[in-house]
Amino acid sequence: MSRCLLMIIAIVAAAGNVVAGEIYKWIDADGNVHYVDRPTGDPTEERVDVISNRTDNAAVRASVQARLDRQAEREEALNKAAEDEQSAAAAQSEREQRERQCASYRERLESYLQSRRLYRENESGERVYLDEDEMMTARAELQKKIQETCD
Repeated sequence: MSRCLLMIIAIVAAAGNVVAGEIYKWIDADGNVHYVDRPTGDPTEERVDVISNRTDNAAVRASVQARLDRQAEREEALNKAAEDEQSAAAAQSEREQRERQCASYRERLESYLQSRRLYRENESGERVYLDEDEMMTARAELQKKIQETCD
């Protein structure tokens, strides 16, 4: 067990040295810049100071959360726009249906007013003519439907 623990500590320490190692820059005869982790002994070689900063986990989390919040707001706005569009389409469809129904009621009322006799069909399909009171009632009911639907 302790042997395994020592091995893990050695690996972690070696990895730390690789990360914290020195970097050297040198230029070859053709003018190409090279970067290496060991000194080459070349006269143009110079040591490069590498400055590394640790990542602030809280700042990263805050940035990610802000991005997620903005994305959620955009999705919510898109959903609201789609719902508004759907509601507008439904309202338009309902308005058109009401206009068609209104036109139908008005045509029927015009027919009722111009006809001398009105009838309805019974269960066997025969015409049953309305008397004067029934005609007035039918016209009044249709007029009421027009007021409810068209206004």
